[in-house]
Amino acid sequence: MAITTSLCSPPNHSPTLPTFSISNLPSFQPQSSSSSSSSKFGVNLVSNDALILAAAAEAVTLARAAVNAAREAAEESAAGVGGEVWIYRDGSEGNGLVMRRTRRRKRRKNLELLDLEEKGYFENKSFSSGSVKSGYLSRREEVDCCLSLKEGAELEATRIRITDAQEHEPTSKQLAKAIGMEMRSVDKMLCDRRDSQERIYRSYRRLVVSIAVGYQGRGLSLQDLIQEGSIGLLRGAHKFDPDRGHKLSTYVYWWIRQAIIRAIEKNSRLVRLPGNMCMMVAKIAEAKNDLSRRLRRAPSCEEIAEAVDMHVSIIKLVSEKSRTPISLDRTVTDQGCMRLQVHDSQMLKFFQKLLKISTAFSISNLNSNLLQEIIAGPDETMPEKMVMKRLMKQEVKKLLKSLSDREAHVLRLHFGLNGKSPQTFEEIGRVLKLSRERVRQINGIALSKLRHTSIVDNLRLYLYIL
Repeated sequence: MAITTSLCSPPNHSPTLPTFSISNLPSFQPQSSSSSSSSKFGVNLVSNDALILAAAAEAVTLARAAVNAAREAAEESAAGVGGEVWIYRDGSEGNGLVMRRTRRRKRRKNLELLDLEEKGYFENKSFSSGSVKSGYLSRREEVDCCLSLKEGAELEATRIRITDAQEHEPTSKQLAKAIGMEMRSVDKMLCDRRDSQERIYRSYRRLVVSIAVGYQGRGLSLQDLIQEGSIGLLRGAHKFDPDRGHKLSTYVYWWIRQAIIRAIEKNSRLVRLPGNMCMMVAKIAEAKNDLSRRLRRAPSCEEIAEAVDMHVSIIKLVSEKSRTPISLDRTVTDQGCMRLQVHDSQMLKFFQKLLKISTAFSISNLNSNLLQEIIAGPDETMPEKMVMKRLMKQEVKKLLKSLSDREAHVLRLHFGLNGKSPQTFEEIGRVLKLSRERVRQINGIALSKLRHTSIVDNLRLYLYIL
């Protein structure tokens, strides 16, 4: 008797299992009729047992072969043996090992990004508008979290009321008694509130960062902007009403933006401006930038006033109030001194030019001075200095009277003796309708005349006093 088994492989490059054959089993011929019935029955039992054992051995062998074949097939498919190509649901083709490696890299990258977010390292490009929507709560989760926040807010209001009345923090038992609830329920409400705040913050943190990035460079750091935006996020989540039908992200966007803008208005300047003034500053700055791009020059106050539909005086007032404050400990340079004391500095410069003294003579000792040392205060308005300044102005008027009207006018404009900013020869020429060279000649002639007057030597005293 022979038992032959064959396992054929399908045509799609699967490995072929070997064919197993079991040899003829020895046949047991019946004994002579003289044998007893008991011996015949024993021979039949032995024959049946042998067949059963042979079939069992064949089944075990086939099972082992099938396991080995399946393992080899899996290894070959993983290694890409035979150029096997998989067809995916989306119609794309790719090697199985390559695709699995790609998926592992993506999962590893996402885990690294989450790890960075846990540590607090935010990259601006990671929070673009395309990546903001990931990780948002579902509709049901939004309702549950906002409900927990409202219940916790009511509990917090009760706690504050009890604290103000008793002048100490209430215990959980006192708080539960005041609300009319069990202490276990009160503790659960507080825990749910903290968990809801944490879930909302983690889910919408990227939205906060994406908004805060757009307000950088306005006086607050990115970390401060994110902190203020997170406060606005929780405030908006507390006031969110799910029954209105809009999403939580749409609602809290404006609360985050409002919190950041108010923080900039309040904390970005040493001297705080009112809210309406900050709005006008932003509006005027936007109009000024727009006009500068279109006109390719700095716009005037009249042009800005026309663009924003405001009076010119308001534009000047806002521009003056929005200047950046400076520190009194700031070191003063030559240019800084001339800006602070325009009239007196220009008069000293006129004396230096007239007496042919170096420009750095009278201001060289100010290079190491601080701003607070040269700003006149109530204790520095001494009568003798006021008299000296008045006498100096009288001496200048006497000098200019010895010149013609045009020469005196040129000196006043060029050196700023009239209290205004000094002008160049070209600017003076446009005013007097003269050429630049002619104005320079008039200036030189006037200075030459003044140097030969008798009162010039008396002016040296003012260079040392003022």
